[in-house]
Amino acid sequence: MEANVQRRRILMIAPEPFFEPRGTPFSILGRLKALSHLGHEVDLLTYPVGQDVVIPGVRIIRSSPNRFIRQVPIGPSWTKLFLDVFLFVKAFRLLLRFRYDLLHTHEEASLFGMMFAKLFHTRHLYDMHSSLPQQLENFQFTRFRPLIGLFAWLERRVIRSSDAVISICPALDEHLKRLNGHGRHVMIENVASVRDSQIVTEEDLRKFRTAHSFLGNNRIVLYTGTFERYQGIDLLIASAEQVLRRHGDVLFLLVGGTPDQVRHYEDRVKQVGLSAHFHFTGTRPPEQIPVFVRLSQVLVSPRTTGTNTPLKIYSYLESAKAIVATRLPTHTQVLSSEVAVLVEPDPDAFAQGILLVLENPQLASKLGREARKLFENQYSFQRFLENTDKALQLALS
Repeated sequence: MEANVQRRRILMIAPEPFFEPRGTPFSILGRLKALSHLGHEVDLLTYPVGQDVVIPGVRIIRSSPNRFIRQVPIGPSWTKLFLDVFLFVKAFRLLLRFRYDLLHTHEEASLFGMMFAKLFHTRHLYDMHSSLPQQLENFQFTRFRPLIGLFAWLERRVIRSSDAVISICPALDEHLKRLNGHGRHVMIENVASVRDSQIVTEEDLRKFRTAHSFLGNNRIVLYTGTFERYQGIDLLIASAEQVLRRHGDVLFLLVGGTPDQVRHYEDRVKQVGLSAHFHFTGTRPPEQIPVFVRLSQVLVSPRTTGTNTPLKIYSYLESAKAIVATRLPTHTQVLSSEVAVLVEPDPDAFAQGILLVLENPQLASKLGREARKLFENQYSFQRFLENTDKALQLALS
């Protein structure tokens, strides 16, 4: 699409390890690709941790390196707080040196983005991936009520002072409606950030199976994503025994997780005697994920808590494969019974959901077709571009 605004120079501040294959960095990658496609120039200021990616019109600038930090945990942490100090200083220097049309901040960078916007008379677009005070509680960073209350107050200040705000899912959009007096916000749900699994060729699949003998001739139940506790890996493992009791040719393939997390869950399945039916790949390059998806019969999202829609759900929808997910707002704000099997977040129900798909090929095909149709109608890259352009116009008007 043609951009409805003139070419702009944007400073994007992302307090994330960019790029790493996990939720928020994937979302940031999508933003950068959209802004590039719309013809804007972006300086991305981010942590010294992460892999460089090449996107036309995007320059990656990293805050001061620290040789002692090689990994940034998901969620609030003292590591992030330490790195944010250097991010703040680098952003200040960039704003002194260059003239930007727009500050585009993610997560807690919005706090100093609010200050910089006033100091440098620059428009501010806040990209809200989650509620900051909720994150403090969800990740058990603190239970100190005054501190949580302070962040709730700061969040309101950021939202109300921003020229526009982006939310990434209906739950956050409702949160914004309650807090945002001027109403200048746009919901931009994420799009799949890797290639469409439907264009994976038979030759790709043959080579992949040859190189990965653990796949065998099993039917595959696939999970992709991080291994944080709220993602429900424990629930998935607890449901597996019932599935395997009826179908011994099923392989539970779990893609993602840090080395420590993978070791923890490998020990867990060994304790319950299911090691032969589980395979943990660890974190894999994003371009491999569509091949895993194409080889699978069932895609699962057993998340047990949270309100944000998992990024994987959009890739799952695009794949035209059958999805089994917990019937919680984190999923139901996007998924319905027409496009997925939705079950209660307990092992018996989740096992029955997987079995329903495995034992009903026609149902699996129907769910897959409807999922793909929903993706094309609601979550295509074209829709993503249109909403990104709308957010920019709100922020710059």
